[in-house]
Amino acid sequence: MIYTSAADWLAAPQKRVLLFGMSGLGKTHVASLLRRTGDWFHYSVDYRIGTRYMGELIADNAKAEAMKVPFLRDLLLSDSIYIGSNITFDNLNPVSTYLGKPGGVGRGGLPLAEYTRRQDQFRRAEVAALLDTGHFIDRAQALYGYPHFVCDTGGSICEWVDPDDPEDAVMRHLAARTLMIWIEGTEAHTAELVRRFDAAPKPMSYQPGFLLDAWTAYLSENDCTEAEVDPDDFIRWTYARALAHRQPRYRAMADRWGLTIPATQIGAIRTAADFDALVASALTRVEMQG
Repeated sequence: MIYTSAADWLAAPQKRVLLFGMSGLGKTHVASLLRRTGDWFHYSVDYRIGTRYMGELIADNAKAEAMKVPFLRDLLLSDSIYIGSNITFDNLNPVSTYLGKPGGVGRGGLPLAEYTRRQDQFRRAEVAALLDTGHFIDRAQALYGYPHFVCDTGGSICEWVDPDDPEDAVMRHLAARTLMIWIEGTEAHTAELVRRFDAAPKPMSYQPGFLLDAWTAYLSENDCTEAEVDPDDFIRWTYARALAHRQPRYRAMADRWGLTIPATQIGAIRTAADFDALVASALTRVEMQG
């Protein structure tokens, strides 16, 4: 780790951290809190994906839908209107909408082949955005003068890396430039995330093997065809399985490459000083265990 002790962390003139874990456990909350101090640059991986790497795909998808409407089609062809996505740190819906959900087209779903194609586009975009972290660390300091840097990652980071491989390119890049912190939830947190997701299911990214296994099992269990799949029902059915699939991967990332901080402690942070103290405490625990 780039900070080897609590004293090292607290005395560092440039603090550089990366937060990872399931969506909904406080990554963006902490990153936004730090950003508001004026001393921290907030690098949102999901925002980078939606603007730099998938912006054109998202806009073209919206244009394709608009072209189905004669009135809008004429306006687009005459360059009378412009269609783009309004992605912000707080509104990443254009990315989710583009990813979509697999299932019957008549039910608002995407054919599995198209869905997996978009999943692969997202995988490549997220890996590229993660590998941009070092560039943004340098840019934030050289261009804007920010002394500190926080990278706010998406929940699917664990799907594209091999935490047990010491030569994994993404993990090596991130660990060389940031202190990687896993925000670990409890069983109660998991139950709450499942409850929230069940109320408002949203698109997710899955490791290809996991997705294929889940899809095959769902079709078998429900004795249905692809065209009969309710997209929302499938992703609800898959969500808890996805959490269980990701948990050991997050843990392996933290054990080999970084720190673990409980989500209950993250939720109590109110100031940047609270965050500094929490990270120092976690580093002290690692020292004592070592």
